[in-house]
Amino acid sequence: MTKKQITILSVLIDIIFGDPPNRFHPVAWMGSLIKALQKAAPKINPVEQMAFGGLLVTIGGILAASAGNHLIRLVSKFSKPLGSLLEALLLKSTFSMRGLDSAAIKVEQALEAGNLPAARELVSYHLVSRETDHLTPSQVSGATIESIAENASDSFIAPLFYYQILGLPGAIFYRFANTADAMLGYRDPAREWLGKIPARLDDLLNIIPARFSGALIAISSFLFGKEKPARSWKIIKTDAKKTASPNAGYPMSAVAGALDIKLEKTDQYVLGENLPEPQAEDITRARSLVKFSFGLFITLITLVQFRTTNNK
Repeated sequence: MTKKQITILSVLIDIIFGDPPNRFHPVAWMGSLIKALQKAAPKINPVEQMAFGGLLVTIGGILAASAGNHLIRLVSKFSKPLGSLLEALLLKSTFSMRGLDSAAIKVEQALEAGNLPAARELVSYHLVSRETDHLTPSQVSGATIESIAENASDSFIAPLFYYQILGLPGAIFYRFANTADAMLGYRDPAREWLGKIPARLDDLLNIIPARFSGALIAISSFLFGKEKPARSWKIIKTDAKKTASPNAGYPMSAVAGALDIKLEKTDQYVLGENLPEPQAEDITRARSLVKFSFGLFITLITLVQFRTTNNK
């Protein structure tokens, strides 16, 4: 099977089956490995901690990518269809569209039912790392929409982008680096220096996917026909660099402008400052817009590979 076919098969697997239980999920294994290695990290010296974090993310990512690649080669010697299916399953493990959508639906349902404590707990458990105990309904809606937008890049566009240019090893390496950043990239005493290199590597890997995701969302807001593409481009231009992350602001600004809403993380950033506060129903609009951009991305992959094949 071609990369295009394997990509489409992996997306279909995600849509139909979603994510496997953690005990069978390669990303959960990555997380367990990172957690185990973290215990061996130097405790005092910042330079040693930073070096340890760099070795962890680099060597761990290479080993994870190599293991996936060798497994496919081993199985492909016996059956080509089985090898292709395994590659699609491994590729699917590097992204999650259905899981993200399901998490957002649960938050929206809790908000619509008037159960703010449950909505706060759900958004904290599934989607964001910020403190949620005192968030208003609008802030919970905004946090959910921000997560949908940011994960459009981190959890879908980026791994499939690296699969197209570097194959399965590229997608797996990206997912390991992204997981390491998610677990170690915090400014608390234990991880301030340990997570420096994983965080910078994740920033580097997401430079292109994040900006591409923002553009896809803005274009989708035009093709979708229900949102505000001009405002989406405007907010990207004015607000994308307001976030601490050099990348997260692009898809989030695109969604804020397209949906004509303000997205804010208290004391950190405001995207679309003069726009209305988000409401629970805006979560559905964000989900629809992002899923449309996913479809546009897959269509572009198909067209590019079709043209490349015909030109050979």
